[in-house]
Amino acid sequence: MDLRDQGIKILERFASVEADLQNPNVVSDISRMTALNREYAEMREVVEEFKKYIKLLDSKDEAAAVMADPTADRDFKELAQAEYDEALATLPAMTDKLKVMLLPKDEHDSRNVMLEIRAGTGGDEAAIFAGDLFRMYSALAAVLGWRVEIQDFSEAEKGGYREIVARIAGQNVFQQLKFEGGVHRVQRVPATETQGRVHTSAATVATLPEAEEVDVKIEDKDLRIDVFRSSGPGGQSVNTTDSAVRITHVPTGLVVTCQDEKSQLKNKDKAMKILRSRMLAAKRQAAADAMGALRSSMVGSGDRSEKIRTYNYPQNRVTDHRIELTVHNLPDVMMGGKNLVELLNALQRADEAERLAALAE
Repeated sequence: MDLRDQGIKILERFASVEADLQNPNVVSDISRMTALNREYAEMREVVEEFKKYIKLLDSKDEAAAVMADPTADRDFKELAQAEYDEALATLPAMTDKLKVMLLPKDEHDSRNVMLEIRAGTGGDEAAIFAGDLFRMYSALAAVLGWRVEIQDFSEAEKGGYREIVARIAGQNVFQQLKFEGGVHRVQRVPATETQGRVHTSAATVATLPEAEEVDVKIEDKDLRIDVFRSSGPGGQSVNTTDSAVRITHVPTGLVVTCQDEKSQLKNKDKAMKILRSRMLAAKRQAAADAMGALRSSMVGSGDRSEKIRTYNYPQNRVTDHRIELTVHNLPDVMMGGKNLVELLNALQRADEAERLAALAE
């Protein structure tokens, strides 16, 4: 089926959905109305683009017919030639855009994200870099209007974090951040370095789509819940009561600890959110592995050699090794600026190109 035929079928389906939404018999069925409204919203953008595309194809065909007509006026033929040339110049970009729009959507793109950052190889400097990465994503969130809520953290003695877990909520957060998972490497002179030598350290990042209760079924019998006294600085009562919570999912061995709140109940709720998101991420990876479509493993051992991106301070550059893109404005990236946004967009475009190539094969 060519792209025009696909467009006609989509337009027909869209008209059918519109008619159903106005059908009194359908309006009374809440579940069906919800599904139809979702489908209508998802189709609207591609329908508008297909209307322009089909109109342009019709215009090109009409112009070609005029150019081939021996009885047509010369001036009329010149106008038709100009219209035909304009259509030919516009169609390739429009065709590419439609092909991308027709790619299967990731059902989790609209989800919030559980961001997990951990210090890797590099000791104190790795922990400081983990803190820098957290501030980078927090700055990006502020630019894009997202909310950042710290779920759990473990501070390092000389600054930064041994690990930090945060929830990032907003519009299409997972779509923007899903390619951030992996080993991030930094090359710079640490503040503690007396001889001015450049050190290489690393931190791992995981960006997990926030799971809902319906996504992952967790049986109470499969959980072991321990409470203990918080080790954080806290306030008057944080480290004097057993408010910290550790949840172990026995079948998988996943362990989540949360001690950020003074309330044991709040810590338990946060820990369950993290656990569900990690289990959902494991399900996604298992499914991707089965299909042979996993682009890259999200987080390895945290070793410097596994890097997906390098932040080189002496050379003022950030390089993403997966798409071989280098940005020469490191401060802007670390402040969540336009260079970081462009880097994220480039990763999405590369993924789209890869999936289009796979479909073509």
